[in-house]
Amino acid sequence: MMEVEVGGYTVLLTRTGGRYSALENQCTHYGAPLSKVISGTKVRCPWHGSCFNTHTGDIEEYPGMDSLPCHKVKIQNSKVYVSINKKRIKHMGVAEPGNPHTVLLIGGATSLSCAETLRQENYGGRIIMVSRDYLLPYDKTRLSKVMNVQSESILLRGMEFYQKYDIEVWLKKEKTVQFDDGAVQSYDQLLISTGCAKILDVPGMNLKNVLMLETPEDARQIHAVCEGSRVILVGTSFVMEVASYMLNKASDITVIGSSDMPYQNTLGKEIGKITLTMLADKGVKFHMNEFVTEIRGANGTVNPNSEWLRGTEIKMDHKKFVIVDKYMKTNVPDVFCGGDVCTFPLNMAKEKQVNIGHWQMAQAHKIIALNMLGRQTELKSIPYYWTVLLGRTMRYAYGEGYTEIIIKGKVEDRKFLGLYIDEKVIAAVSLNFDPAVSAVAERLLSGRAITKIEA
Repeated sequence: MMEVEVGGYTVLLTRTGGRYSALENQCTHYGAPLSKVISGTKVRCPWHGSCFNTHTGDIEEYPGMDSLPCHKVKIQNSKVYVSINKKRIKHMGVAEPGNPHTVLLIGGATSLSCAETLRQENYGGRIIMVSRDYLLPYDKTRLSKVMNVQSESILLRGMEFYQKYDIEVWLKKEKTVQFDDGAVQSYDQLLISTGCAKILDVPGMNLKNVLMLETPEDARQIHAVCEGSRVILVGTSFVMEVASYMLNKASDITVIGSSDMPYQNTLGKEIGKITLTMLADKGVKFHMNEFVTEIRGANGTVNPNSEWLRGTEIKMDHKKFVIVDKYMKTNVPDVFCGGDVCTFPLNMAKEKQVNIGHWQMAQAHKIIALNMLGRQTELKSIPYYWTVLLGRTMRYAYGEGYTEIIIKGKVEDRKFLGLYIDEKVIAAVSLNFDPAVSAVAERLLSGRAITKIEA
């Protein structure tokens, strides 16, 4: 695999299985170079873990929306010639006149991924996407990183895309098949991907300058009021990105968290302490082990947005997450569930039921569309997570239940790779150590264990 220049255009040239391929060298998510990690017929993005097929350019692992342009390759007189193509969206069909079938998709990122997949697979029925948002589906990961962002700049697709491929979008609708405005919609198959509830009814929530971060409008409002202000942030996951963003704006920043360390549930105490130190060194104050109720419930857990399903036949666990099988099906025929609101069996966790509230996994749940079409497709994805603090990106892939962490590099230099060990490597975290986490993720996803000795 190598980068080559073709007429001022950088191309990724690969040779796998005796076959040459030439692809766009920038990930379609946020433009990362793709010449760092290759495994078989896949290249993996070093920044956020997206995967692309080297022969077709098709996106096979998320985040991201578009596939890579796959350039024409010709071998002549032992020389490789490449003809350049431009941006590529996979072939998509449209609705067929007279087709009586309807798929109803309730939610955001997962719904869009499923809608696109249905059209890519030439589903000719009616597709209706329903959202309580006032905006078309957008990249929510940007809200805590660039808080003065303009809504249009983070839309995953523009309205012309939905119109071109006959995907109806109903905005500002609440979350039942009989909507709050009295409209009723029948369906042949239904997807529920309503995420997790964000707003809690607690004393003081309606006071001036008590703000929630859920939409681009919220982010812009927070950006506007934080300048020169004393700010208190409740939570220690992505709220840490908000603290980092406000460093040169707010006069004083305090973070209140219910755990021992930030990011503890995902990264563990050891790495969580590093993130705390990074911000504390810049003057951010921390009050940990304080049980404040705001975005998270009083018991420290996320509240799935499933209250509206109470009284239905759909099975939920004791935390009110919807339970699905390996095909993302609920116990009710023709009703599927994906994204933050469900628990699903993860292949890499020995089919244990898990809930993963991350952007990448929500898009990976596009397999629901294939299963709606009867393809019997199981989820084969590795959880991949990233967060940005002080302009530096920390990356993490897979795993839980470690007994020790092996550190490569120097934590004090803010440049390291951490390998989580439980007899073998079960997860990896890095800071300024690309493309290590993507390389570990690809190895684990392929089923090739990394032993403690190798680590």
